[in-house]
Amino acid sequence: MGARKRTRAEQVKEAKKNQYFAVLRNVPTSPRKMRLVTDMIKGVEVNKALDMLRFSQKDASKDVEKLLLSAIANWQAKNKGARIEESHLVVKEAYVDQSRTLKRIQPAPQGRAHRIKKRSNHVTIILDSQHVAEEVESQEK
Repeated sequence: MGARKRTRAEQVKEAKKNQYFAVLRNVPTSPRKMRLVTDMIKGVEVNKALDMLRFSQKDASKDVEKLLLSAIANWQAKNKGARIEESHLVVKEAYVDQSRTLKRIQPAPQGRAHRIKKRSNHVTIILDSQHVAEEVESQEK
C-alpha cells in the first residue's frame, strides 16, 4: 500500500472513531422499499424517529427500528452515563446500498420461464449530536 493510501486510510479510521453508527447487512427487502423508510427518518431526532418507525405501516420499518436501537446502544457504550434526551441525538445519515440479488425462475405457460430477482440490501445509520451537526454546517457555509 502506498503512503497516500495509508495516510488516507488512517484518517478515515480516526474519523470513524468519533462516529456512532450501526450497519445491517443482507436484509431480504428490496432497496427501493427500504429507502422509503430510511428517507423518512433522516435528520430527525432519535426519539421521534423511533416513534415514526414504531407506528409505520411499512414492513421494512421493523428492521430499521432495530438498527436504530443498535446505533443508540453503540452511542451509549462510548458515552457512559450520558442521557439521550440531554444530548439531542439526531439521525445524521441513513442510507441503503444494494446487496446481492438472488436470481430465480418462475414457470410460465407453454414451457417458458420468467426470471425473478429477489433483491436484498445493506442499511447504515449514523447518529450525531445536534449541536455538533449545526457547528459543522455553519463552518461549511
